[in-house]
Amino acid sequence: MPVMRLDIAHATKEQKDELVKELVPVFAKIIKMPEETIYVFISEYDAENVGVGHKLLCDLHKDK
Repeated sequence: MPVMRLDIAHATKEQKDELVKELVPVFAKIIKMPEETIYVFISEYDAENVGVGHKLLCDLHKDK
């Protein structure tokens, strides 16, 4: 079972659908496996759940 993981910030259902439709065929072609065997797991992260350096990402955006 080939697995593709996408870690992203907020995305709409339509954007996630487009990502899967565009990326899976390329992945399947490269690894020479049927598209139907590929699982895609999408994880979304809020800015308050991501640290960059010694600050949370949400706090970095406040400084700008």
